Formats: sequence, structure tokens, C-alpha cells
Amino acid sequence: MGGESPVALITGASRGIGAATARVLAGEGYTVVLAARTESDLRSVAADIEADHGVPAHVVPTDVSDHEAVTALVETTRERCGRLDVAVVNAGVGERQDVPLDDLPIEEYHAVTRTNVDGAFYTTRAVLPALRESEGTLVYVGSYMAKYPNTSTPIYAASKWWLRGFAHSIAGRAGPDGVAVSLINPSGVPTAFGEELRGESNEQRLNHDAVVSAADVADAVATAVEQDAPGTVAELDLFRRDIHERF
Repeated sequence: MGGESPVALITGASRGIGAATARVLAGEGYTVVLAARTESDLRSVAADIEADHGVPAHVVPTDVSDHEAVTALVETTRERCGRLDVAVVNAGVGERQDVPLDDLPIEEYHAVTRTNVDGAFYTTRAVLPALRESEGTLVYVGSYMAKYPNTSTPIYAASKWWLRGFAHSIAGRAGPDGVAVSLINPSGVPTAFGEELRGESNEQRLNHDAVVSAADVADAVATAVEQDAPGTVAELDLFRRDIHERF
């Protein structure tokens, strides 16, 4: 890498899995670029990273559902850092639980798909040219619900099924160009996820002692990033130990 620090871009980096991932990669010596909608939260994460790890943490407020904003995010990353080695597609939202489809507002459906589907597509489209240059790594944060039906939040589950198929298909395209593509599927993580639409976050709803943490998921992302060519972590499931009990 010619003495330059490797650069990692993380979406949804203002809290939860994204913030934890940024901290872990910064601890590995990466310059990090933090993207999310809320600038104040991003700046708080960036200040902690720079104080704790002594590496640059760039704040680029971005709504991933806006393709022009995502393009500008990647352009800003390359202008400030000169390169891009890792992109973590993490931004996501979920719908309220157990709402009958005929009662679910269309706006709520679009809120999920704009971020989880459109945002993942826009981010992938924008970062791939830079990752081809660096022969870098593209990591998607999926979900347990990407592999098993979920009647409580079918729109969110479907968005993650889409993401899983998209990730493996992109691996087929980008792998021959030297880009490692990995998918991490965690089960429920106690973060602020869900509070916007559900009124109750995973942090409030889940038993912290019985589930995987944001730090656990961040470590799984780092495991994928650390693989040397030609090896790739194609897919990694990180579930709590009793996850299949309901079956």
C-alpha cells in the first residue's frame, strides 16, 4: 500500500453495527470514512475514533437513498483519502412489527426499500470502480432474516433476501476483477435499530445477555476484511446460539 493507510468507508456509521465496525477497523490502522444522515452523531463517533486510535475519521453526511449523494460520498472519499480499500454496506431500516399488509402505509414500505435495497445498490455502484483499483473488499451487512421467513417484518426480511442475492451476484461479477465480496448475517443485535418506525429499539427489546453484540458483528466484518487473496469469506452467519429454537 506504499506506506499509505488503507481506507474504509462505512454506511450507517453513526451508531450500532456501523459505528462499532468503524472503531474496529480504525483499531486495525484504517482511515475511516463515516456516512449516515445525522451529522452530529457521526462527529461524535469520529471524535472517539481519533482520540482512541489516532487515525483520521472523515465525516460525510449522506442519505444512501439519494444516488447523487452516494456518488458524492465516494468522490469525497477519493478526494480526501486518495484511495478506497474497504466498503461496508451497512445502512438499513426496518418496519413496525406484526402490522397487516393492508394496514401498512405505502410510505413505510418505501422507507425500508429505499434504504435497504436502493441504498445498497447505489453504494455498490459507486464504490466498485475504486475497489477494482485497490483490489479491495466489499462487505454487506445482511441478516438472519435473509435466510429464513419472518412473518413479523416481511418487508425488512424481503429486503435482506434481496441483499443476499445481490451480494452473491456481485461477487460473481467483481471477484474476477480482484474484489473480495463478503456477506455477514447477524441475528438480532441490541442497537438503536428499529426506534424510528417501531417505537421500540432492538436495544430496548432484546436481552443483551442472550444475543450477539454490535462489537461481535464488527469483529466478523474485520475477519472478512483481513482475508488475503485469493481467499474470501463469501458468507458468514453470526447467530445467537438458541436462534433455531422457534423451529
